[in-house]
Amino acid sequence: MARSLNKVMLIGNVGGDPEIGSTPSGTRRAKVSLATNARFKDRSGEWKDRTDWHRLTFWDRLAEVVERYVSKGDRLYVEGRIEYSQTQDDRGGTRYWTDIVVREMVMLGSRAGPEMGAGPGMPGPAPRPASPSPPRAPGPSEPDDDLPF
Repeated sequence: MARSLNKVMLIGNVGGDPEIGSTPSGTRRAKVSLATNARFKDRSGEWKDRTDWHRLTFWDRLAEVVERYVSKGDRLYVEGRIEYSQTQDDRGGTRYWTDIVVREMVMLGSRAGPEMGAGPGMPGPAPRPASPSPPRAPGPSEPDDDLPF
């Protein structure tokens, strides 16, 4: 069978406080909405703003981190996969859902301040993912002799 890829990367702001729950077996789950924004020119040349909302689901240890440190307005970077599901509503109609199941998260700050861990009740820097940081280009005052090219 050929390999495939289902990967999503988002940066946005949390739309509300996390909804915390557990499965019957005790596995922790957290759900939040995340808003991403785009600005573009329409056909008449006027600038328009667009906000898209994404449903995020966190499991196990990551859900515990979300429960403890994430709140409405926080800025997050998340990586995960798209998952589709459907449920029956009270009237017998079918509801379709699109969720991002998050595997990695970086807290980028909150509305209270630009630094990680800013805000009331935050005990310093938030947990960072185990993966290494991506390389970055040197700034105007940084030497560039360590570049690989």
